[in-house]
Amino acid sequence: MATDRMFAHVVGVEDLTVIRNLETAYEEETKNCAAYKAYAVRADEEGFPGIASLFRATSRAEQIHAGNHGRVLRHMGGSTMTDVPLPRVDGTLENLKAALVDQRFEVDYLYPAFLVAAVPLFDSTAIRSFHWALEADKSHVRMYSDLISRVQANGSTGWEYAPHDFLVCGLCGFAADTVESENCPACNYFREKFEIVR
Repeated sequence: MATDRMFAHVVGVEDLTVIRNLETAYEEETKNCAAYKAYAVRADEEGFPGIASLFRATSRAEQIHAGNHGRVLRHMGGSTMTDVPLPRVDGTLENLKAALVDQRFEVDYLYPAFLVAAVPLFDSTAIRSFHWALEADKSHVRMYSDLISRVQANGSTGWEYAPHDFLVCGLCGFAADTVESENCPACNYFREKFEIVR
């Protein structure tokens, strides 16, 4: 506690809040990255290679978010040390629902709150990292929601039963199953720089 007070005196209370928020975001993204990798393994085991591909794509996206947050954290003097708990892995549909809950939490609560705290400080690096993660996570919410609806409606006949390529922006983690525009809709990065994840 005394260390926090001394650190706050050096960097400012507002900066300390942004650092704590970055640490929380880094931890959340690292946890989700590990969980989605485990979910991909389960989806493959259950005969859903396309869903496994989606989990791998969103895992890669969460890894990109964590990397962005980590760079800003280190620049501000924060820590990227975190303990990642072993994820709980259920059946594929339950894992999809759990991933959707995680992504909605980040989109609806986590990143909007962190942006509110960072904007008054004009800290463009933290703002950019939070904003990119928020916009990318919206793409994840959309894909998870659509897939869950489709699977529940008809047991399905789509790409979930075959390996499927997803595009992941290497800068912000935006993910899509088709090309949506010339540049990344979230960060404007060149489409040619997108990673293909299967």
